[in-house]
Amino acid sequence: MFRQITVISQDVFSEGSRKLAMPCKRVAACGVLHNPHAGQAAIDDFTGLIDLSVEAGKVLTARALEALKPLKPRGYGKAVIVGTAGDLEHGASMIHVRMGLAMRQGAGGGPALIPGNAKVGNPGTQVDVLFGGLEDAWDYDAMDTMAVSVADAPRRDEILLIVGFLGGTRPNARIKGASAAQVTDLVREMRRAK
Repeated sequence: MFRQITVISQDVFSEGSRKLAMPCKRVAACGVLHNPHAGQAAIDDFTGLIDLSVEAGKVLTARALEALKPLKPRGYGKAVIVGTAGDLEHGASMIHVRMGLAMRQGAGGGPALIPGNAKVGNPGTQVDVLFGGLEDAWDYDAMDTMAVSVADAPRRDEILLIVGFLGGTRPNARIKGASAAQVTDLVREMRRAK
């Protein structure tokens, strides 16, 4: 299935001239797969790529969670870079449809939407893995980003699939935002005003 798997583990110890009050560990498991649709006419049936993403997602989730230890996942995210002979929708089908099931299963739950990011690029292209709260999409302390690239991937006919987890909190997280209930009330008022 994979040409290679690269696991990136980043432990952050200080940020903004401050030692961290809580731990922060970001991990990304990056799997390089052959794109069976590279160089071909556009397709509308993505079943094969979706099925592949579930199987690949299980492996990458296990690798990422192993690297996250001893921390438990607080945030999660996913990303994909499609090689230049492919189509952006090849990658989107892999991260937006069912791969999140494998991530949730591995993490033991997680009802919140998993942020995803897709792009087309050459080997070494960087993509941001956006983290959102595992249990609560409004968990501001779990909103974070990790820049990821793999030097020799994706090749023109490949897909670089990334599963990421955040342990602890964003480095020195200390902002407070609106609650989900406050946002719901605000949106209701905006719509009523129209």
